[in-house]
Amino acid sequence: MSSASIFLSIIAALSIGAMSPGPSFVLVSRIAVSRSRVDGLAAAFGMGIGGAFFSILALAGLTALLSQFEWLYIGLKLAGGAYLVWIALKIWRSATETLDIGETHRDGSAPARSFATALLTQVSNPKTIIVYAGIFAALLPKTVPVGLMLTLPLGVFAVEAGWYTIVALAFSAHHPRQIYLATKAWIDRTAGAVMAGLGLELVVSGVTGR
Repeated sequence: MSSASIFLSIIAALSIGAMSPGPSFVLVSRIAVSRSRVDGLAAAFGMGIGGAFFSILALAGLTALLSQFEWLYIGLKLAGGAYLVWIALKIWRSATETLDIGETHRDGSAPARSFATALLTQVSNPKTIIVYAGIFAALLPKTVPVGLMLTLPLGVFAVEAGWYTIVALAFSAHHPRQIYLATKAWIDRTAGAVMAGLGLELVVSGVTGR
C-alpha cells in the first residue's frame, strides 16, 4: 500500500470522526451564531491546531505512556471534563443576557478568545488522542515513512479546520443568526446542558476507569 493510499485512508477515517457531534461542534456553532463569522473561523482554526497537536502526540507514542500510567490518563479525563462543565456553566449563565451582535468585538480581541476557547476544548478530551492512535495503529505500517510523519499532522489540521470552517460559515449566516436571536435563552441552555453532559460523561469515565 503506497504512502498516498495510507494517507487518504487515514484522512477519510478521521473526517468521519470529525463530523460526529460532540463538544467541539456545540462550541463552534454557538460561537459562530452568537458572535461573528470571524470568531467562528478563529474557533475552527483552533480546532485544527488542537487536532494537529493530538496527531503529533499520537505519532510520538504518548498513547503508550497513557496506557502505562493509567493515573495520568484518568487525571486528564477529570481535568478535561471539568473544563467542559465550566464552559457549560458560562454558556448557561449567559443565556438570558441581551446580545447585540455587531458590537461584540470592536476591540479586536474576541477572535483571539474564540480561538483559545476552541483550542482548549479540543485538547480537553484525551479520548481524541486514543482515537487518532487507534486509526494510526490500524492503517500505518510498522516503519512510518518520514513523508507520512510530516504530512499527517497537516492532513489532520485540514480535516478539523476544514469541517469546522463549514460549521462556522453555516451558523454565522443571516437566517440561523436570526433564529438564534429569537430563541437565545433556549438555545444557550440546551447547548450548556449538552456540553455539561459531555463533560460529566468524561469525568464519570475517568472515575470509573472506563
